[in-house]
Amino acid sequence: MTGRRQGMALLALAWLGLAGATVSAAPGTGAAIMHSDPMQSPQWASIHKELLQQGPVVFDSRVRVTGPVFAEDPMRVPIAFDASALGEVERIVVAVDRNPIRPVLAFEPLRVRPSLSFRFKLEQASPVRVAARTRDGTWHVGSAWVDAGGGGCTVPGATRRDGSWSRTLNRVEARVFPALGDAGARVRLRVMHPMDTGLVAGIPAFHLETLVLADAARQPLLRLTLHEPVAENPIFSFDLREAVVPGLTVAGHDNNGNRIAARVSP
Repeated sequence: MTGRRQGMALLALAWLGLAGATVSAAPGTGAAIMHSDPMQSPQWASIHKELLQQGPVVFDSRVRVTGPVFAEDPMRVPIAFDASALGEVERIVVAVDRNPIRPVLAFEPLRVRPSLSFRFKLEQASPVRVAARTRDGTWHVGSAWVDAGGGGCTVPGATRRDGSWSRTLNRVEARVFPALGDAGARVRLRVMHPMDTGLVAGIPAFHLETLVLADAARQPLLRLTLHEPVAENPIFSFDLREAVVPGLTVAGHDNNGNRIAARVSP
């Protein structure tokens, strides 16, 4: 970062009340890196300790996080992230600072791009964090602020209210789209599940815990670890690095031991 650009960045930070932050540039890129929380959130220290095990962290603009400025439906807030600019990524963690249950999901992009889109529940206006760990053990964190009317984690979902969840539980729907850019293909995956948070009176926590997409040889392409704030009947979209071949499968389970097993047809 040139002296002029760094001065402009520091001026912007001062305007935002973040003048104490340290700004630098990622080696070989124009990406901005901050060494203190750009959201100035009191909850960040707990997320760093509990979810990132206090590993080394930089706030990195190469982790792109996209979400609405205001969440019209706090039970189904769309969010997308892309950490491809980092190169090889081992693990990605998504968390919401002000949710009563902060972890949302963990994503291991074994043979897919380190990008994902899905929906989650938001209890109140909050920073949304996406932390991507590279091979050197550093967590690169992207952040987005999403405003909301609130209540997304503490009200029952639609299928719980009308009782239809039991008829569709763990049904899998998948669709494969043609390649986009340098991706092998885009896969859109939906698993029917109420994803109960356990924060509604009389409804215990009931949610998907794991999903694994594998090839015909049963070698995993990605792993997802899911938590209660993932939206009801979750939909995930991701990009394969390679051309789609017959025999893709998805498997997993929920916290009650119910199994998911299905084929994904090209």
